[in-house]
Amino acid sequence: MKTLLVEDDPLLGQGIADALTYQSHLVEWVKTGQHALSFAHASQFDVIILDLGLPDMDGLDVLQQLRNDNVLTPVLILTARSTSGEKVTGLDRGADDYMVKPFDVPELMARLRALQRRESQQKSPIITHGNLEIDPANLSLSKNGEPISLSRHEYDLLLHMINRPTQVFSREALVDKLYNWDNDVSSNTVEVYVHHLRKKLGKHIIKTIRGIGYQLGSTSE
Repeated sequence: MKTLLVEDDPLLGQGIADALTYQSHLVEWVKTGQHALSFAHASQFDVIILDLGLPDMDGLDVLQQLRNDNVLTPVLILTARSTSGEKVTGLDRGADDYMVKPFDVPELMARLRALQRRESQQKSPIITHGNLEIDPANLSLSKNGEPISLSRHEYDLLLHMINRPTQVFSREALVDKLYNWDNDVSSNTVEVYVHHLRKKLGKHIIKTIRGIGYQLGSTSE
């Protein structure tokens, strides 16, 4: 994990940097808000540990500037400011977590791991099926590089089947799934969405398994 540590206290900063390095972090340690902004813009970090009491500017202003500049790196605030109002302000400014000094190093490491897990879960990979590419993070679909417009339920149904490419789905199972997505589901909803998907993506994209239901097919025309 590549970590930007923003802490002006030399003893505390060195201790945190040593603990991070011991846990195999690649650490960049800076002591001012301006340096923090420069490093955060110049390089991609997995997490930023941000002290609020910096010598040149308030850490909350650093955080606000990062978010205004669309730097979305997870930020853990590490500070002596312990009131609930200050915590709320930090979180509202865009912090992902907030720890009050003094703190336990094992807890800090556990919180950093949790932030990393959360970030990796949010970065959904591109899913491919034949000449289709699905981006779950942006709810987008393209065919041969050309964007295809789907309704939310068409998209959800297709993604549900692509994630289970060999499974045969009964009509009832798909109705139940659609009902979980939207309570307003009519009796012919599955047939309507299958028809729309075939029209937009090719007639073979969903196969009808006679007497059973549907299965994901090919992207050939």
